[in-house]
Amino acid sequence: MSTGTQDDLTRYLSASQALTETANAVEELARSEAVETYRRQMDLLGRRLQTNPRAFREMFISDGMGAVAAEFRQPELSEEFIQALWDKLLAGNDASMVLMRFVWNLPLGAKRKFIKALDVHLSDRYPVLRGLSVNWPAGSSIPPFIRTPEERSEDFELVNQGYLGYMSVGYSQREVDLLVWLEALRDKQCADRPCQLGELLSGRKEPRGGCPVQVHIPDMMRLLGTGHFREALDLIESINPLPNVTGRVCPQELQCQSVCAHSGRPIEIGQLEWFLPQRERVVDPEGNTTRYAGVPDPWQVATKPPVAVVGSGPSGLINAFLLAAEGHPVTVFEAFHRLGGVLRYGIPEFRLPNSLIDDVVEKIRALGGRFVTNFVVGKTATLAELKAAGFSHIFVGSGAGLPRFMNVPGEHLLNVMSANEFLTRVNLMQGHRGDYETPLPICRGRRVIIVGGGNTAMDAARTARRLGGKVTIVYRRTRQEMPARVEELAHALEEGIELATLRSPSEFIGDDKTGFVRAAVLDVMELGAPDASGRRRPSSTGRSETVDVDLVIMALGNSANPIIRDSEPALTVTTAGALELTEGSQATSIDGVYSGGDAARGGSTAVKAAGDGQAAAREIRDASLLPAAKIREMVLGAKRYTDMAGAPNTIVARRELGPGIVELTVNAPVIAKAARAGQFVRVLAEPTGELIPLTLADWDAEAGTIVLVVQGMGTTSKKINAMAVGDRLEGIAGPLGQPSELHRLRDDETIVFTAGGVGLPPVYPIARENLRLGNHVTLIAGFRSADLLFWVGEGERVDALQAEFGDQLEMIYTSNDGSFGIKGFVTVPLKDLLDANQRGEGRPVAEVTTIGPPLMMRSVSDLTKGYGTKTVASLNSIMVDATGMCGACMVPVVEGDRLVRKHACVDGPELDSHAIDWDKFLPRFNLFKAQEQESKVKHGLA
Repeated sequence: MSTGTQDDLTRYLSASQALTETANAVEELARSEAVETYRRQMDLLGRRLQTNPRAFREMFISDGMGAVAAEFRQPELSEEFIQALWDKLLAGNDASMVLMRFVWNLPLGAKRKFIKALDVHLSDRYPVLRGLSVNWPAGSSIPPFIRTPEERSEDFELVNQGYLGYMSVGYSQREVDLLVWLEALRDKQCADRPCQLGELLSGRKEPRGGCPVQVHIPDMMRLLGTGHFREALDLIESINPLPNVTGRVCPQELQCQSVCAHSGRPIEIGQLEWFLPQRERVVDPEGNTTRYAGVPDPWQVATKPPVAVVGSGPSGLINAFLLAAEGHPVTVFEAFHRLGGVLRYGIPEFRLPNSLIDDVVEKIRALGGRFVTNFVVGKTATLAELKAAGFSHIFVGSGAGLPRFMNVPGEHLLNVMSANEFLTRVNLMQGHRGDYETPLPICRGRRVIIVGGGNTAMDAARTARRLGGKVTIVYRRTRQEMPARVEELAHALEEGIELATLRSPSEFIGDDKTGFVRAAVLDVMELGAPDASGRRRPSSTGRSETVDVDLVIMALGNSANPIIRDSEPALTVTTAGALELTEGSQATSIDGVYSGGDAARGGSTAVKAAGDGQAAAREIRDASLLPAAKIREMVLGAKRYTDMAGAPNTIVARRELGPGIVELTVNAPVIAKAARAGQFVRVLAEPTGELIPLTLADWDAEAGTIVLVVQGMGTTSKKINAMAVGDRLEGIAGPLGQPSELHRLRDDETIVFTAGGVGLPPVYPIARENLRLGNHVTLIAGFRSADLLFWVGEGERVDALQAEFGDQLEMIYTSNDGSFGIKGFVTVPLKDLLDANQRGEGRPVAEVTTIGPPLMMRSVSDLTKGYGTKTVASLNSIMVDATGMCGACMVPVVEGDRLVRKHACVDGPELDSHAIDWDKFLPRFNLFKAQEQESKVKHGLA
């Protein structure tokens, strides 16, 4: 055997002996208690790794955090370390969350060290971090992204784009998350929570500042500071489903941020609140659908009583959301054709995008909430009728109402309008867009003054600026007293809007030929002692100045709209006309009816309105204990009514009455049920169309239909006349206006109606009601010529009235050309009747009602005034919303020796014709004549 072979054998035998000895030792040790314990621990660790791998990873993360903690103990953080740390934070994984929690929990000194390192080493990469460490955290913060004045002042895109706006300059969504996180790191986690609860001051009922909807702001900050963005959103939305709205429009500088411990530079609470739902839309575009998937339909479950919500503004939306989330079947009734109330018609999209409102509506729908548009509570149905339909409780969040004017000479002039009308034409009706039909006053290159100093004034001024106007805000106090949000005023001034303080209009001067305003006389003011608001009271110095102007927009606030109040005598109201609430409650004087927002406050902020809706939801929830059978019965009734109210306005019959005149029978069951003689409806033919008033010519409550007679004059009416049976009108709201005042005449008297052209359809139902009341009626119907006659043939409406009432109805016809009846205007036979009365002949004319072309009504009024005969004119003047909210339909009326305004849609349409200042009123029909002609040319309808 060779030497090498012998060595290999020796090593083998030695190794075998060692292996045997080791195996014996292992076998012996395996039976020991220590090894048994070790095996059990390894088995447990294996199972933990399978069921919770995160825990195993964190064993390694904790070792790394020890190294991070050691680095933070150095005097300064190095560039290499801060770059590596930032990159770990950008990863957005579990380790990132651990790092975010670590920094959040650091003492203030260490946080300052971190912020300084970001400023020094990362500000070239992120310019927004430059200077952040100076006076951090009290006096330095990361602001939201705001577009430059040069970019934004010519368009309607969002101005303050929030933190996500940084994505437009190249930041990733995760980088934006970290910017928000850095802002949250400024929070001090104050034990007394002033941002949420406010500060209690002696002598005051309500705390100063704080959050009206009680969002848990410190908890939100803690969640943001530890990287839990989704959880922070869930927390907010459990309290306030409108964070993307209230975060945009709240006056945070007067509320949560006004009591922030960082008084020099408060934390951007509103921007953080708004950021969260917007971030969710980026991270999870289908989040709403996913989140509410599987939520039981409360209308099917029927375990809680149904609730009607009046108005879809901030108070109504939050009330509807919270109640729907509790399982209540909820129907929201909205007067306009689109949802959002003041959030949509009052606030421009450059401040509050409509998509944010739509997001809230989407959530309510996902919870089973239903919406009925074009439904004017107080007209379409009363509160009592909604309760009778099955709704156990009602929340009224219908807003403030009528715009205020100054009652100075010249307010009747053309192009003197309310901010409500101006903003509604732009925001709701999209009049600034070429593909929409709503006319707007011409602004480009024109001199525009806005009268007022609140947020509405800022919105109107900035809107007029975007339409090309040369805009000046006229305010009777100084800049320091302006109630507008500081941010909104600053943005307005940045955009080139002028500010004329200590000035107040005392008169507007017009062009005698056109009726348009051309100048404003401004009183020079000075400030005296404080008034009830705490601001110094302005008074005139006796000096004035005259400035040239082409458009005046009055932004002076609103007074209460009387529609709901007048429809419910049991409702008690304040001296200002707002709904009066029970002390410490949102309950009104009617059992089961609650209110909040501007309807009860008379004018306030969106977030206070939201707080009212929230409080009312709690009260309704706690007052909803009813027997199960009763609840099912109420839900069934409320569902039937909701379906009926939301039925599409489909044309079921169409008839040509004459050249350019069409009679339409339209499905509108709730309007047909509520209609009264003398009322009208507001019609939107198509989504991009114009809102127009049309008189109710007839209705059939049993069939659920109304009759409209449309004369094709402008683009919208011509388009309506081109519609066919089966076509659907986008929306009809009504019945609107006051019904005709009916009273019994003496048997020997007569009431005279003068109807010019398409004035016959609105006259017809009023004459019919007088006949049914037992009054004698003389109807003078005037047409231009025989070929324009309608409704007078055998078996038609007028003939049917004659057959039913016989001698109780006297018909007189006139035609301009003498081709039918008496030659001339309706004033010819009317004068004959009045002259006969003076001679003691014929039936005494008790009163006259005139409906038709404005010049005809004026002629009738002038004629009867000389005879001292009571005369009523039914007016369909320029309207937008037709509920009084816009102020567009103002009619100059003389009361005593004062010229006041009436609203044709609220006070009318029937007004004392002898009190109307026709010289001032008639030009209003030419307000948008040029725009209407331009539209007809564009559509080939001229």
